[in-house]
Amino acid sequence: MYLHIGNEKILSYGDIIGIFDIENASVSKYTKEFLSRSQQEGQVIPVTSEMPKSIVVWEKKGERRLYLSQLAPATLRKRTRLPG
Repeated sequence: MYLHIGNEKILSYGDIIGIFDIENASVSKYTKEFLSRSQQEGQVIPVTSEMPKSIVVWEKKGERRLYLSQLAPATLRKRTRLPG
């Protein structure tokens, strides 16, 4: 299954580590350091030119990316629910 995180970007469910609210995530000292280090290492990828609302942490075969999405975390989480 796949998750559309905005602007034609689709990720496989199995490669998504977490979906986080950008406002809440940027409060913690440790999260700020993680985001800053990820930015310096070129791992942060904006999916939109709008103000991002969520961070989708993705990892596959040791390669990590942090996607900044304009969609709310609640919207993305609802999209991950499998039918039935």
